Amino acid sequence: MIVHRMTCCWLVAFCLSFAPVTAQAACRQALALGLDVSGSVDAGEYALQMNGLANAFVAKEVQRAFLAVPGASVHLYVFVWAGKGGPLTILPWTEIVDKTDLVASANKLKNQYQRRLSSGTALGEALIFGRNALTTQNECWRLTLDISGDGKSNSGVHPQDLLLSNSFADITINALAVGQDYTYLLDAKGEVNTDLVDYFTTNVIRGTDAFVEFATGFQDYEETMIRKLLKELQTLPLGSFGVTRQNMFRVSDISTHGSKP
Repeated sequence: MIVHRMTCCWLVAFCLSFAPVTAQAACRQALALGLDVSGSVDAGEYALQMNGLANAFVAKEVQRAFLAVPGASVHLYVFVWAGKGGPLTILPWTEIVDKTDLVASANKLKNQYQRRLSSGTALGEALIFGRNALTTQNECWRLTLDISGDGKSNSGVHPQDLLLSNSFADITINALAVGQDYTYLLDAKGEVNTDLVDYFTTNVIRGTDAFVEFATGFQDYEETMIRKLLKELQTLPLGSFGVTRQNMFRVSDISTHGSKP
């Protein structure tokens, strides 16, 4: 007998909500976020980016998404990147089990001073750094790397050369492309830098559900990050029922009008 997907979805959430607290709770998703601090990002843009991410963490709808499945937490990690050899951890792996964890993570980001790692833009190096961080979280049902950037790679390993690497096989890579501020100042908020979006689409993202979000400028970073996090966190895994990461599905994919044949 075929069980309707929606029934399965709620069954997992129901069972996990009554699961006993153990020394190590289930991890439904490991989410690593890499922020661009290369030479093209000035002090004001750095603050908009860091505060924007911090504010996104504590936005009501994002909090609900993080805490949607009691007993199956999200593990969160944040790093900054620039040129070759430059990535640096600013928020170590943190298990998000309640609002307090999100507030503490947000406060840590807001207290970060700007680091000038390099003037270059080494997207490939950022991908490798994020991948290495995620491989320490293999117990999680889903591994997601979230890369933000305002330009194309011009240093180190080319990101396109990494797309076929088996070491990224279980990792979904999403991107947030940030347009130049002059576009924002020209009151072109509705315009999308298709060249930059196409670059991230072709060279950076990977995975069945991978996507690129676009912010016209760093002034839009917070709003865009909220939208991006809601997409990334809407997955409801069925790992406790023996379903692999590759077989997980998005809640938005579930029909409420009956099962498909």
